[in-house]
Amino acid sequence: MEHALSAYYDITHGEELAIITPRRKVRGDTQQELHKEVRRTIMKTLIINGSPRIGGNTSIALEEMVKVFEQENIEVEVVQIGNKDIRGCISCGYCYKNGKCVFNDPVNELAEKFEAADALVVASPVYYASANATLIACLDRLFYSTHFDKTMKVGASVVVARRGGLSATFDELNKYFTIAGMPVASSQYWNSVHGCEKGEAKEDLEGLQTMRTLARNMAFLMKSIALGKEKYGLPEQEEGIATNFVR
Repeated sequence: MEHALSAYYDITHGEELAIITPRRKVRGDTQQELHKEVRRTIMKTLIINGSPRIGGNTSIALEEMVKVFEQENIEVEVVQIGNKDIRGCISCGYCYKNGKCVFNDPVNELAEKFEAADALVVASPVYYASANATLIACLDRLFYSTHFDKTMKVGASVVVARRGGLSATFDELNKYFTIAGMPVASSQYWNSVHGCEKGEAKEDLEGLQTMRTLARNMAFLMKSIALGKEKYGLPEQEEGIATNFVR
């Protein structure tokens, strides 16, 4: 039986995902008829805000992205953890046996949201050319303790600073995605916004435009990957090989 599958998504107009599937032949039919089945695919983006300041410059940068995601009919949830009490990993091995971290804090709550999401945005202010330590503790435990497949979840990092340290922090955060098989979304410039005092990020017009472009590119990637999964499935994965330098 012929199984021709054609799929498309109109990114410009934000139309629903349309999958065209063949109608089964009926005896006597001389031509194969096609019918359109519109499948409503709710895509989700999880945003982790690593800033301790409520409504600060990091939030302003992320708000630009949220607007675009909503325009693209993508469900988005922002969770601010920069002001939470989150400790680092203690290498106890509990997550290996139980599939979650031994500490019952926001990390385990984020794990469920992360698994259900199609994309993850991680944002942080820059402290000493690095991300907020609370965010790093969160991400270390989040990625290490979760065993679900993260392949082809789209990742993006956003960094905010008064002046310097942006590129170093940007690189630091992207490493979480690239070790987990997650495609990293890019923008028209490195994903950064400048601002010191609360609200100053609104004056960085190029930075805010970079955030909007990033969100649009993420939306395109998410939808394109969804179509690819429909037609081709996920890439084949080999069994992991661990090569230790010291044995």
